[in-house]
Amino acid sequence: MWKNLAQIPIKHPLAFGVGVSTVKTCASDLLVQVVVEQREEIDWKRNAAFATFGCFYLGGVQYALYVPVFGRIFPNAAKFAAKPIREKVKDVKGLGALCGQVFLDQFVHHPLLYFPVFYGTRELVMSEKPDLMKAMTTYKQNMTEDLVALWKIWVPTTFINFAFMPMWARIPWVAGTSMLWTCVLSAMRGGDISHKADLEAPFPIGTTFTLFEEGLDDMFACPVDLDRDESLAHVCISGVGPDRVGHVAKIARTVSDAGGNVTHSKMIRLGQDHTTLMHVAIEREKRCALIDRLHNNKELGLLDIRASNLTRRQTGSYEHTITGLKVHIVGPDSPGMLANIAEAIAARNMSIEDVTTDIRRGKHNHPDFVINADVVTTERMEQKQLDSLLVDFQKMKDQMNLSVVDVRVHRDPVH
Repeated sequence: MWKNLAQIPIKHPLAFGVGVSTVKTCASDLLVQVVVEQREEIDWKRNAAFATFGCFYLGGVQYALYVPVFGRIFPNAAKFAAKPIREKVKDVKGLGALCGQVFLDQFVHHPLLYFPVFYGTRELVMSEKPDLMKAMTTYKQNMTEDLVALWKIWVPTTFINFAFMPMWARIPWVAGTSMLWTCVLSAMRGGDISHKADLEAPFPIGTTFTLFEEGLDDMFACPVDLDRDESLAHVCISGVGPDRVGHVAKIARTVSDAGGNVTHSKMIRLGQDHTTLMHVAIEREKRCALIDRLHNNKELGLLDIRASNLTRRQTGSYEHTITGLKVHIVGPDSPGMLANIAEAIAARNMSIEDVTTDIRRGKHNHPDFVINADVVTTERMEQKQLDSLLVDFQKMKDQMNLSVVDVRVHRDPVH
């Protein structure tokens, strides 16, 4: 019986390859839906679509390419795979044919055929209003990243496949390797809604929208709220003036000598001026002395120093943060970027707790605008809301031609 079963893939390689690829793609999508997306109900329509892709393309098209096409272009490929390693090393023509097969597969087939079909299939399956031109534009934007990620994994495994696998086992090898990769990513990213695309493809393609479940009271709280010591006063100190060497050291030393503790600060040179913003915690009876020291320090005379009292929010006067986002965005510098992103966040009734922006040199030496923001909401965002949020960020990325949109979702598991 076992001998008869073992002969099935040899006697019926196409049917066996198609079957394995179909089962693998179907199982991969189920793994994504259950483990990664943590869906309560399986989307069988989507699963059937990916299974169809696995059947016709991964099983059928790739079989036609790897076996009959490569078999004709490289007629000694099967004999080379059957040789022991010692003979393989001496077979110069066989090694050349091996490199030729890997080159055609990885540098011609995947960039020009596989990726367009995969992006098109994913657009048809995942989008409410499929747009194939948009899918191809997305592939064009991601091409470099996708190909590098592909080659890191699949160039080595393709060498193994074409060097050692008999012709009938080439498709099962690809399916098995892909399934193993999916299992590894699922174990690493269980509950991570962002890397669905990594798992639907047999290689990582780098989307970044991540879900964590953990307590948020401290993670998104400001230094004033974190300090529970009622004996301490909280002061916001700002200073603006001509940039001079040692200003940061002098301000920090003055605060320290007065008994203050700097917890949160931003100090930066803007043109010819130096700007300081800091939160200082200090014993209440020492607060006035600290302010006097700052105002009367002759070494800081060029700075316009101001101080204001900060008050912690009272318990019961606000709702607890249930969901928090850490947003990292990078894109070509253009007017209105911060306004557009802030408006999109506000439209979802979410509050920006902390935001920093910067300019850095990007591709081709052009300036990139970088935004890092902590965003919170008192609402618990379920899977559908997270999916909708991901769509909004993706639209924003496309419309503003952003190169990076990294969103880390932190959700409190208690509330």
